[in-house]
Amino acid sequence: MDGSSPAISTRSLTKQYGSTTAVDGLSFEVPSGVVYGFLGPNGAGKTTTMRMLTGLVEPTDGDGFVAGTHCSERRHLVDRIGLLPEKPPLYDELTGREQLQFAADLRNIPWERIFDRALGLADRLDLDDDLDRRIDGYSKGMRQKTAFVQAVQHDPAVVFLDEPTSGLDPRAARTLRELIVELADDGTTVFLSTHILPVVEEIADQVGVLYDGRLVSEGSPAELTDGVGNDGDADLEEAFLKVTDDPATAW
Repeated sequence: MDGSSPAISTRSLTKQYGSTTAVDGLSFEVPSGVVYGFLGPNGAGKTTTMRMLTGLVEPTDGDGFVAGTHCSERRHLVDRIGLLPEKPPLYDELTGREQLQFAADLRNIPWERIFDRALGLADRLDLDDDLDRRIDGYSKGMRQKTAFVQAVQHDPAVVFLDEPTSGLDPRAARTLRELIVELADDGTTVFLSTHILPVVEEIADQVGVLYDGRLVSEGSPAELTDGVGNDGDADLEEAFLKVTDDPATAW
């Protein structure tokens, strides 16, 4: 937004699995310090896109850059990004504290350097009293909180969140939304994929809609809802349903 290099950019990013094209020539840019809502129906290619951008899957064609690093350079990328996948990578035999320390060790970050930030985030999410319990005794919501702290404790330039409020009660979900906004306010770019459209409408600065592996609509939530043409009364859900029902009419 300030003319600096985009935090995320793709050029004709493509992923094929045999004869199936999961992501088809995807090109877009995400400025630094924004919340970017990445929407699409099941099977649209959202998870594949996130996996390519985080270096977990190699593109078939095209390029993706995150925080100035090509997505194929995972060794250099890992320190600049955070990732909360739909199925968080947690180890049941560890305590919550050990899991966070382990995540820091994987990045060669001294635990003492991020200790205060990690525990502050855990405290905001009412997780601090459970950090010394084994994860195999955690509820789904507690696992999700731990995975979120793990994804952002090292203060990454870009964080990718896939269904981050899954399993959270309303109070915890609100706190997490507040934390996402605070991350963006502090300069972190948040790439947010979720099916909970009111969350995107509430906190996203920009929205991209993926359908059949292609970006079919993009803009601010207000721009997308204005395109529905319901005298300003439409919400993001109506806009999403319209554009994914007939992508050929996307504005």
